[in-house]
Amino acid sequence: MTFLNSPLNVFKGIYSMILLIFSIVLIMGLIATSQTKLSSEAHPAAAYVLIWVAILWLTMVEGGQASIVGLAPVNPELYRESHPVAYKCAAITTKGDNLDRYLLGRQFMVVLVVFCVNISGGPIGGAELWGLPSWLQNIFLETGLAMILFTCNVGQLNTQVNATLCMLDYIDNYFGLFTLWVAMAIEFSGLLHASYLFQMIIAALAGKPIESKEEPRSALGHIFFYGRCLVSLGFLIGCFAVTLEALFAGKTTMWDGVPAWAAVLVFFLLMGVVGMLEGMQVAFFAVSKIQASERGDTYFSKKTCELLFRGEGYNMPGFMIGRQLCVVSCMFFIARVTSVDIAEGESNIFNVPDGLQELFNTGLLGALITTICASITWQLAASAFPIAFLSNPLTYVLLRLCLFLEATGLCGAAWVIAAVHKSIAGFQRDEVYIGTAEERAKGNMADDTAHVPVGPGHMAKLPGFAENAPRSLKKLLAKDPSVGQYITSQMDRMENGQT
Repeated sequence: MTFLNSPLNVFKGIYSMILLIFSIVLIMGLIATSQTKLSSEAHPAAAYVLIWVAILWLTMVEGGQASIVGLAPVNPELYRESHPVAYKCAAITTKGDNLDRYLLGRQFMVVLVVFCVNISGGPIGGAELWGLPSWLQNIFLETGLAMILFTCNVGQLNTQVNATLCMLDYIDNYFGLFTLWVAMAIEFSGLLHASYLFQMIIAALAGKPIESKEEPRSALGHIFFYGRCLVSLGFLIGCFAVTLEALFAGKTTMWDGVPAWAAVLVFFLLMGVVGMLEGMQVAFFAVSKIQASERGDTYFSKKTCELLFRGEGYNMPGFMIGRQLCVVSCMFFIARVTSVDIAEGESNIFNVPDGLQELFNTGLLGALITTICASITWQLAASAFPIAFLSNPLTYVLLRLCLFLEATGLCGAAWVIAAVHKSIAGFQRDEVYIGTAEERAKGNMADDTAHVPVGPGHMAKLPGFAENAPRSLKKLLAKDPSVGQYITSQMDRMENGQT
């Protein structure tokens, strides 16, 4: 792990591991003393099971995405024998628009898992533990720092480190295949189909068609598709109605003393911040392969690009790590703001039956709102208008914040965990099995970027340039994918200082 080669980074890894272990001890202590939502309402055993199942599943949700998207351009026949389960995953995601469907369902899984972690391990109001100093409890419990460090280091970043370099080994198991099927099932259910309506609106505003790898739908297919879109939109409106009613009535887990209007303001503000962070990563990748002169001419677009691509380009991965901290932090706050909590003797929201109220109390409504309105929609907007995101002053401010958070080393533990996991699991880099991209090209097994959906209406977070190419070049790229591979290889050589 190159991160741990520097003495400073080794120090960051050590102190981050100490903070992480302390955070885990605090969270487990809260559950043992029934000072979390689930442990107090059900049983500590239920909270222990849910929080660890959720975190372990999150590792595959995050790592699986890195593997599946990263392997999309690679010919699956290269690893059909060596990694049969990874081949089964590729057979699903490379068919038609299934990669887009997987990414949509997976996004909901991430948000839902974070909400599950929150209700399992998040402290209830007035929680105190082992007589610890109040300032220490405020830092780790009240602000949610313990939950953030736990989720980011254990559930997300360490798996992304291994999955981006050892994609084949990471996804070659039935846990990964099962997670893929769950994401596909979530998308098929239609729960998130309101996202497709926003996708169409954004594409229309951009004046660019949404490209599909499938045949046009039949009349019955249109009815089934748009029917799910309308049902999903109805669910989304209902979720907003229940959440806003609970906020104005003071029936959420929001901190005591916060007025209703402030709670609503915080809710929308946090969703906006999450949306900006989600859109920024798409916009940054979209402009990473185009010339500097084409990245916008406004003051903030120039400042943002100068900072992002400065020096050896280390600020891009630095942003991704800091961004993860920011997004998870906001999601935990959103979960707290939107989780419905009916005190004993109070009436249910809209006087619904107790069974329906129990559904409201799960946090599922907040997860659905966050997925569609604070994540997917912003990613779609950024894919259509990347330069507009670069020109936003808030983009520059958030980039600075993310780089600062990464520099603190709070997520250094992720590299330590990743190194231990890699050693135990025996992961090897993908080049061991399928060679480098250049070697694959020489063997008539060149990567095919046509399997990676980029541009307006798509959420794949990989560098792309084709949507910015002249019309004649676009036609040539569509006719002969090797042209795109050649251009990409030449640009990579230029970036590495080769001629």
